[in-house]
This record gives sequence, structure tokens and C-alpha cells, in this order.
Amino acid sequence: MSTAAPEAPLQAPQGNAKPFAWLREHGMGASILIGALSTAFGVFLINATEYIAAWVGGSNLGMVGGIRLFLTFGSVVMVGLAMYVGAMATANTFSTIIAGRVRQIALMRLIESSARAQRRIVARQGLTVGVIGAILGVFAGVGISAIGASVISGVVAAQTGGALTAPEDFSVWHVTFAAPVIAVVLTTWIAAWVGSRRVLTVSPLEALGSSGDRSYAKVARQVGRHVWAVVLLAIGGVLLLIGILLGNVIPPFGFFVAFWGSAFSFTGIVIGSTLIMPPLLRGFGFLFGTSTTAKMAAGNALRAPERASRMSVGVMIGVALVVMFAVALDVIRDAVINLTAYWEDLDLSPEELNALTSQMDTAFSIFSVIIMGLVGVSAVIAGISLINLLTIGVVQRRRELGLLRAVGLAKGQIRRMVFLEALHIVVTATVAGLALGVFCGWAGAQSLFGFLGDRTYGFGWLAPSVPWSVIVVVTVATTALTLLAAVMPSRIATKVTPVEALHAD
Repeated sequence: MSTAAPEAPLQAPQGNAKPFAWLREHGMGASILIGALSTAFGVFLINATEYIAAWVGGSNLGMVGGIRLFLTFGSVVMVGLAMYVGAMATANTFSTIIAGRVRQIALMRLIESSARAQRRIVARQGLTVGVIGAILGVFAGVGISAIGASVISGVVAAQTGGALTAPEDFSVWHVTFAAPVIAVVLTTWIAAWVGSRRVLTVSPLEALGSSGDRSYAKVARQVGRHVWAVVLLAIGGVLLLIGILLGNVIPPFGFFVAFWGSAFSFTGIVIGSTLIMPPLLRGFGFLFGTSTTAKMAAGNALRAPERASRMSVGVMIGVALVVMFAVALDVIRDAVINLTAYWEDLDLSPEELNALTSQMDTAFSIFSVIIMGLVGVSAVIAGISLINLLTIGVVQRRRELGLLRAVGLAKGQIRRMVFLEALHIVVTATVAGLALGVFCGWAGAQSLFGFLGDRTYGFGWLAPSVPWSVIVVVTVATTALTLLAAVMPSRIATKVTPVEALHAD
């Protein structure tokens, strides 16, 4: 495979260069896919909200405004989560691409191109990627919505013998599509700008080098970034604690505070990932044996901490989000179902009490399935990010991998090392994500329904509840993701010959 793609920025000033040749670079296609997926998700949820509101309005049941408001709020939260993960994935993608362009950027600096000019080029590329992804996402979301509405209308009509038909005033095109489109474009643009911040630190002298990887010791000296991470983690921790305490006094406000506590904590972990993740990855290295390839795979975490952190933190956040919602819903379900002791004072007959309990249990089960499906979109985006970053990383390490071949490593050992790196990253990220998700999920439930908890010690505490079925599904899914993510990179890695490695730069 040619290594010409990363040099696209150098060719940009030439008159005969194609203006959008850089779109063929590894990582750009995945960034467009992430933008399209986020936009399609937003378009689909807008259509779902309007479709349900149209059904309710046509049934003369009233409450259309309240239902639309509730569904809109839920849609905003879910799309916001997807865009948060998407922005993180896009920023990591551009950071990885910039790491591979360090020598090219340094050469541009030698011919008096400023770092800010180079960064503006990357930002414009991010804006273009966002626009393309948003446009594709709108059409994909409309298509999925139209198919879904047609199928549901047909099923409902068949089940009711034609008594209920599709609402006549429903349309799959809405002016409100502008909201997810603008949000995705701006998010991608900003993410590209944030991901390209290393451009400002590239000096012309780096044109003499060939690697964009910085050591753990050098990364650890980024004091400003790590101070911000600590500050955000501290603020997030304090807000989570306050939210938990307010769950016994002002539950809705407690949940609001805890929500922002989780957001600050997650962001702090993302910003400080280059300091947090490499030691965790190194610590889990013993699980993969003491062979040469296993040691090399584990050692890469500290040798190239930025690359390892970018790949692992996305998976960790994706797992944490899924587990967080699953745990929160499980804890809340137990708390509400256990309210039978209070319901006995409401003059309900045993039959009515059992019926009410059964209805609430069924409603929670349906709601949980819907929520997990929606949150799953964020997990899919995290998975795409892992595959993308792993592929870019292998392409940028062609020289290194070829030289390993030259010193005696067989193709099978190279392939095994790539697989072990991916497995190493996913296992570590999954364990960290499970722990983070369980705690934040319980904290969210406690902040919202803490007043329903056991007051043996004078304070309402909800018992933690772990949905093991979700844990198993997440573990199996991430394992499958590892195998999928490593297939193409391992093929690329084994195609590099020692002779090609000596010419690669």
C-alpha cells in the first residue's frame, strides 16, 4: 500500500493537485460515516417524535403537546450523547492523522508556512467532512424513517382490521432537520480543530524525523492539559456527590446536578486519557502471556501513549454509557417495584396492587429495551472509531512493522501482535468502562430516586443492581469488535516487506 496519502497537505499548494484528494486518506471516510450516522440518528428521532405525535393527535386522546415535549427532550439527550461520542471519535481521528503528518507539516514550516495556516487547512477539512456526513445522514435518516413508518402503519392496520390507519398529515421531511445538521457540522468542525492542536507544536526541525509518536515521559509533561483533566474530574466528582445527596431532598434537581457531574467526569477522563490509560494498559499486559509478541503489544501502550489512549478511551466511554443507562434503569425499576409497602396505604385491593406492579414491570422492560437500543448508537460510533484508529495506526507504522520483519519476526507473529494490541486495548477499556458505568449509573438513579431507598441509617440509599445480562452482551460484543477491528490492520501489517520498510517514511 502506498504511503502517499498522508502527504496530501504538501501537495495542496500545487496547481495540478486535486482539491479533495485528501478525502482518500485513511480516517476521512470513517469520520464522514460517523457524521452521517449521528445526523441520520437525529433525523430518525425527529421523525419518530412527529409520527407518534401524529398518531396520538389522530386518536383524539389529547396530550399531544406533552408527548411531543417528552419525546423531543429524550431525542435531544440521545442525539447529544451520540454527537459527544462522535466528536470524541472525530477529534481522535484528526489527532492520529496529524501524528502521521508531523514530518510533512514540518517540511511546510521550512518553506515558511505558519502552524496556524496548517491548522486552518485541517479545520477546513473537518468542516468539509461534517457537511458531507450531514448531507448523507439526512437522506439516510429520511429513508429509514419512511421505511419504518410504512412498516409500522401496515402492521397496525393489519392488527386492527383497518380501524387504525397511518396519520394523513405525517411527512418524513421537516424543517427541524436543520438542528442535527448544523449540530453535526459544527461538532465535526470543532472536533477537527481540537484534534489538530498538535500542529501548533510542530517545529521545522521535526522534518528530519519520521515518527509522530511521543513517549509517555514527554506526554506526561503536558502540565496544562493534565491540570484541566484534574480540575474537570474534581468538579465532576463534587457534582456527583452533591447530586447523590440531593436525591433525598430535591430529586429532579439532584439528577440535573449528577448529570453534569457525569459529563464533567467523562470529559476529564477523555482529556487526561494519555496519562490515565497507558498505565492501565500496561497493568493488564500480564493477561496475554510473556511471549515476545505479547510483550511488544503491551509495551506499545507506553511507547506510543497517545495512539493507545485514543483507541482505548472511545471504547471505554461507549461501554460506560451503555452500562450506565442499564444500571440506572435496573436500580430505578427495583426501587419503584419495591414501593408496594407504600401502595398498601392507598386502599388498593391485592388484585389491583398486583396488576399495577405487573404493568410497571412491563413498562420498565419495554422502556429499557428502547433506551438501550438508542444508546447502542453511541456504542456503534465508538466501535467505528476503534476500527478506524487501529487501521490508521498500522498504516502509519509500516516502516516499524517492516523493520520487525527484517530482524526476524514472521508474518504470523506480526499478525498476532496486531491482534493482541487490539485485544489488549478493548479488554482494558471494557473493564474500565464497566466500573465507570456501574458507578455513574447508580449515582444517577440515587440522585433521582434516592428518597425511595432504605432509610435504616437515616438516609435513603438505593441498593446497587447490576444487570448481568447486559454485562455479558457488552463483553461479547466488545470481543467480537476486537476480532473485526484487527482483521484489516493485520492484513495491512503483513503485506509490508523489509525492503519496503527501508523506503517508507
